[in-house]
Amino acid sequence: MTSLFSPLTFKRGPAMKNRFMLAPLTNLQSHEDGVCSEDEFVWLTKRAEGGFGLTMTCAAHVQAEGKGFPGQLGIFSDDHLPGLTRLAKTIKANDSLAVVQLYHGGMRSPKDVIGMQPLSASDNAKWGARAMTTAEVEGMIEAFIVAAQRAERAGFDGVELHGAHGYILAQFLSPEINQRTDRFGGSLENRSSIIFEIIDGIRSRCGKDFAIGVRLSPERFGMKLDEVVQVAARLLRDELIEYLDMSMWDVFKMPADGAADGKTLLSYFTELDRKGVRLGVAGKLNTPAECQRALDAGCDWVMLGRAAILHHDYPKQLAANSDFTPVSLPASPEHLSAEGLSPTFINYMKTWKGFVKDNDGFIDNELILNS
Repeated sequence: MTSLFSPLTFKRGPAMKNRFMLAPLTNLQSHEDGVCSEDEFVWLTKRAEGGFGLTMTCAAHVQAEGKGFPGQLGIFSDDHLPGLTRLAKTIKANDSLAVVQLYHGGMRSPKDVIGMQPLSASDNAKWGARAMTTAEVEGMIEAFIVAAQRAERAGFDGVELHGAHGYILAQFLSPEINQRTDRFGGSLENRSSIIFEIIDGIRSRCGKDFAIGVRLSPERFGMKLDEVVQVAARLLRDELIEYLDMSMWDVFKMPADGAADGKTLLSYFTELDRKGVRLGVAGKLNTPAECQRALDAGCDWVMLGRAAILHHDYPKQLAANSDFTPVSLPASPEHLSAEGLSPTFINYMKTWKGFVKDNDGFIDNELILNS
């Protein structure tokens, strides 16, 4: 499994010392004003100490009205800079790249969390959202760009744009959700333009070595596989970003749309000409063998979520022992606490089916949120 520990270079910014990225994981443990809490700091820096080549924050909202869940990390105000600066400095001191995931929940920003009607690409009765005006869309694009500048000021190596899981960028990309008639609606070029305008703005205002990644998911929330492939192909072909993060839910699954060609969902993206852009995946990668299988399938890096929750030092353990096997689920609260999860985070993990063991055996609720 030597390839998992090979360095990985990018067109911009420093190289990763290995192929392990920490997934951006919802955890509810920052302050309500978006300021990075001590619990959040410990959770993230412990993963950097544990050997992850890149440590990514949970989704950080770029506007107050884009907050998607309680206790979410924020990056919409200079008030967030002290905590973010301390966080970036400590992550990088542990030889891990420091990246902020930039996020806006859109229609998935609950009214009781943001104190107003949620916003989206179009009116959406299911989520109680109203369509953003053209000026509001342009203001939101600006907020993403300014948030990237703020991340650079804080010392982060780069940012990732969260364009997956039905959040705001995915809402604009979806032909099902986006029914606009202005320049942000209609054709795929128009619906995806918000992503490319944000990238262009970051490139023009941030330093030449500041890295940009994009997260996409090819299914659910009205996504069309062929359209997501086209957007990914443009990002890769024109080398607009440093890395593309494909969130699959299951890296090795077949397409949900019943495509009859026998190709895995992942292969639609590994087969693209990526030029100098790096491609990675997230989705049910738990064991070292599964991580290696993803690299063997054509990925450049792997992103760990659940496995990183269970083992803050997953990369270091594997480097020291090729037979390393992650602990089995359900995990005890004591184990999770020792791995750097706060009581708030542990309580949140109880919403994941079969993840946390309690006095009665198992918690059996479905996952409520994810980044």
